[in-house]
Amino acid sequence: MSWGESVRRGPAGRAALAAAAAVLLGTGCTAQQTDTQARSPAAVTAPPTAPSVTRSTPAPDPTPSASEEGERRTSAPPGTPTASASRPPAPPGTPTASTAPPAPAPMMREGARGGKVRELQARLRQAGHFELNPTGYYGPVTTASVSAFQKRRGLTADGRVTRATWNDLTARTRTPTRAELYPPTTRPVSDPDPRCLTGRALCISKESRTLAWMIDGKIVSAMDVRFGSELTPTREGEFGVTFKSRDHHSTLYDTPMPYAMFFSGGQAVHYSADFAANGYNGASHGCVNVRDRKKVAALFEQVRVGEKVIVY
Repeated sequence: MSWGESVRRGPAGRAALAAAAAVLLGTGCTAQQTDTQARSPAAVTAPPTAPSVTRSTPAPDPTPSASEEGERRTSAPPGTPTASASRPPAPPGTPTASTAPPAPAPMMREGARGGKVRELQARLRQAGHFELNPTGYYGPVTTASVSAFQKRRGLTADGRVTRATWNDLTARTRTPTRAELYPPTTRPVSDPDPRCLTGRALCISKESRTLAWMIDGKIVSAMDVRFGSELTPTREGEFGVTFKSRDHHSTLYDTPMPYAMFFSGGQAVHYSADFAANGYNGASHGCVNVRDRKKVAALFEQVRVGEKVIVY
């Protein structure tokens, strides 16, 4: 009888088989299947492996998608700062470095010419900031006058007429008359000497540097004049026109003296091209220079020999 048959025949056989299996499992060996066991459905199989035990850890939060991140930004509580809004918005109308408006261009500045400049000068004269008569040219004297007015009024004293300067000036002055806008000389005519108030007289003031042609105390015409230097001064006093020479040429100084009206030796009232070009930067040799050729030409036609010349 074989070992297999003894196992099948009774309990003793089955007990022996179980003991042998226990010995095999305890030694850690693995039973090898035979071809017969692989084909037999009753083959003995190893017991199922016990499930392994692992510690459970909380799953990490999923990374938000782009759309979710956008919703988080849009659904944030009001006032929550973000990377794109790290500072509170500026009040409406607040200028920034990139949006600040440029400074307004001045209405008038040095170098300008015209009727508006003439009005400016006349108004500055009314306000006590311009000592000359209007010329219509915005030069250094006008610049200094505008600056003085601005400083007095608490404005930016840059000598340029802005809208604020113009509004302040016009509010404190009146509209100039035509006589104020177009005076006969660039310098105000001074009060005439009493000797000029009767008859016909050439009334010449060294103080105002003007010549006024007067008839019976009224000014017929006036013009700017300049005089001799300290070395060759123009004589003062009451004289009379001794003779006239339309195209006179000085033999002493070899210079033209058109429309000359002599009153004291070699001194005369006449047109001076140098005075017209250089103004008061020069001086005569004692004569009374006139820089307006048209005015002195018209005066030459009216003045007669023997009429008064008052220099004071």
